[in-house]
Amino acid sequence: MSAHEFIDTGKSAKSLIGSRPDCPFMPVFGAPQVMFVKGKGTELWDSEGKRYLDFLCGLAVTSLGHSHDAISEAIASQASTLMHVSNFFANPIATTAAIELDALLGGGGQVFFCNSGAEANEAAIKLARKFGGRGRHTVVSAYGSFHGRTLAALAATGQPAKHEPFQPMPEGFRHVAYGDIDALAEAIDPGVAAVLLESVQGEGGVIPAPEGYLRAVRDLCTQRGVLLILDEVQTGLARTGKWWGFEHDDINADAVCVAKALGNGMPIGALWAKKEIAAVFKPGDHGSTYSGTAIATAAASAVMKEMKRIDAPQMAADNGTYLVSAITAMSRVKSVRGRGLLLGVELDDGIDAKAVQLSLLHKGLVTNAVTATALRLAPPLNVSVAEMEEAISIIATEVG
Repeated sequence: MSAHEFIDTGKSAKSLIGSRPDCPFMPVFGAPQVMFVKGKGTELWDSEGKRYLDFLCGLAVTSLGHSHDAISEAIASQASTLMHVSNFFANPIATTAAIELDALLGGGGQVFFCNSGAEANEAAIKLARKFGGRGRHTVVSAYGSFHGRTLAALAATGQPAKHEPFQPMPEGFRHVAYGDIDALAEAIDPGVAAVLLESVQGEGGVIPAPEGYLRAVRDLCTQRGVLLILDEVQTGLARTGKWWGFEHDDINADAVCVAKALGNGMPIGALWAKKEIAAVFKPGDHGSTYSGTAIATAAASAVMKEMKRIDAPQMAADNGTYLVSAITAMSRVKSVRGRGLLLGVELDDGIDAKAVQLSLLHKGLVTNAVTATALRLAPPLNVSVAEMEEAISIIATEVG
């Protein structure tokens, strides 16, 4: 069956792919519920022509909505000009994007472009090990964290159940309770090179750092001479109502990992580090065939330009306030947590979040059950009031 025949049958994605014995994909994802074929702004359409509101954004990726005109134009223009050259050579598109990203992170740093958040975290782990030197290579992260599915990023992820099928895990990783500064202080011994944290634990259930925690972590890392690496893959680029999630605590990082929204759907990630720390890397220490490829960095530049033009952090903060107020008032919602437009809706006891998520999907609203009892909402930062009202009405049919 050809790709066109998959679309043209009009059958559900699950019947086409998920349950087929000749499915072309490795079984690493669950059977899909829907096959999407078109998107524009906050809207998606499936293979049967049904319209949906996307309040998940591919897990906080399409933060400016689907098929954004300026980003699509940048990608198309670059595709017809120069897509890729080896890193033996420079290209002006990646250079510009690196300068723009450094500026958004306060300046004084250097950038390594890659293809995903996991790769950004892998690069950060290698940088920490090179910085610490032999015998001082351990990375401390938090239980409940998620840093990616490559082997080292998975080892840094504080979810033991995800480690079990792939034991033995790489050595040099340690986990402590998120928000417990005393536990972190105890874990930082002379063998520790870095602390790796999220400002909001996205996959862990949309759990913001407790008030004052990241400030205390920053002070502790400075006192102990270890790097503070912040994983802003899901929270970065205005998602939380500020450019970076750690800005809510008015701190700076030694290194920051970025991806997801950076390309608005174009695969790209980045590791930023202070220049004096990045200097420990030498030619050959790290690399990627697609590091700084022109087409991906053209998308990144267009994203950053558009986010600045619309003041995306303020837009996320305002829209988040609107959603939180409306959803918190619903009768079967226990609480709403998160920041900006990265929200976790904790449902009343006894309500199955997965069942609610599937019912919402059937009614035309894309969300996800981030835990057994909570829904995650991450709509485009530029979602309209009318679209939020429509989503609120749909949610209210389930938990209002």
